[in-house]
Amino acid sequence: MRLNSALRATASLAFLLVGGCAVGPAFQRPSAPVDAGYANVPKTQPAQPDSQVVVAGADIPADWWTLFHSPALDTLVRRAIAANPDLAAARAALRQSQELAKADRGALLPGVGVGASTARARNPGVLASPLQSNSNLYTLSTAQLNVGYTVDLFGGVRRQAESSAAAAEAQRFQTEAAYVTLTSTVVVAAITEASLRAQIAAVEKSIAAQGRILEILRARLRLGDVARADVAAQQTLLAQTQQALPALTQQLAQQRDLIAVLAGQMPDRAQPRLELAEIALPRDLPLSLPAALVDQRPDVRAAEATLHAAGAQVGVAIAARLPAITLGGSAGGSSTRFATLLAPDNILWSVVGGLTAPLFDGGTLRHRQRAAEAGYDQAKAQYRGAVLRAFQNVSDTLAAIGADTEALHTAERAEAAATDSLAIARGQARLGAVAPLQVLSAEQAYWQASVTLQQVRAARYVDTAALFQALGGGWWNRRGP
Repeated sequence: MRLNSALRATASLAFLLVGGCAVGPAFQRPSAPVDAGYANVPKTQPAQPDSQVVVAGADIPADWWTLFHSPALDTLVRRAIAANPDLAAARAALRQSQELAKADRGALLPGVGVGASTARARNPGVLASPLQSNSNLYTLSTAQLNVGYTVDLFGGVRRQAESSAAAAEAQRFQTEAAYVTLTSTVVVAAITEASLRAQIAAVEKSIAAQGRILEILRARLRLGDVARADVAAQQTLLAQTQQALPALTQQLAQQRDLIAVLAGQMPDRAQPRLELAEIALPRDLPLSLPAALVDQRPDVRAAEATLHAAGAQVGVAIAARLPAITLGGSAGGSSTRFATLLAPDNILWSVVGGLTAPLFDGGTLRHRQRAAEAGYDQAKAQYRGAVLRAFQNVSDTLAAIGADTEALHTAERAEAAATDSLAIARGQARLGAVAPLQVLSAEQAYWQASVTLQQVRAARYVDTAALFQALGGGWWNRRGP
């Protein structure tokens, strides 16, 4: 009865004290900026086959890359999600942080342990035997249950658990950011690879046209029909065009290597290839409301969780400077015979309470509190910076999309003009009205315009993908892990 009464008293005291206050700043989610807005929003263009329309407030699908309607692109993204090592590492880090948060929550509960021991001993005759039987040679068995609890009087343990949970939340959003970054990087790399192949094909045809022009000029030089300076100028133009080819070839090889590695494979593994002509440009461009952007951006949410964790650490540092109460108890039995270990006369128990408080530590705890407060101020500034960068990313991407539209129309007009010029030159050549040199010059201009058009089209695809990334990538609509 005395043992039960003592344990009940200890438990009652623990429950009375555990409801104490939690020191430190109480976290409240920062509100969305009320005056936030985007710059450079493209104006609605008249309906054209290749026009894009910004739809304010539209949601973003989790698999936004499917809007390009490219099976090869879908395959590449799925491979990367399944096997990318960086994404796998981020997921493992998330599991680790979640388990650490659960471990810190366990400190809120009492610690319970059991112990058992058996000792064979002999006391010298000059000492009194510790046994009631006065035997100097004996075997003593002991078993007991131990309970320990640190009363969270000022909330230090709760603040530490809160900080760990917030750190796990930050890692969760860092994992989401890694996912969004990976998918957008794969899309950009695949589009870039397709663009480079198209550019290389156009440059090779331009080199062939320039080479034929050079042959004609050399023949005319031998006849004395042109000056040597004309031949030298054409040689220079051909060399400059040829000089661009190795750089494009190098970029193409590097993009192929990048795509393979993003998919978790060796660079020599073949990957599906896209063709720019097979990619559909999404017509509707979603544009999240400014108030929703801070909830959608994983980096902003991670900065918010980091701010939460930093605030909780201030509470941990303050609680470390305040008194701490520890409670403990044990109950069990001890006997020279195992069968009578828990007999009434062999029962043992104890209840212990302790109070500790720092008196002098050379300023260590005070400076740790100040360091935690400085870390909290740092997290506030980092959160604000993350919000500003989020709006900057969206605004920059919108500016790029608007410029891409103008550049595309200009490139299309230039390519159409070069096409008409080449058709006219070929028609006149069939009638004998112009020399073959003029046809080749028109052909050269056409292929140069074609290279520019391929670059502009690829930039438009890439900037469209960048907008989906800048708006958060639709992670909130994804099902599953």
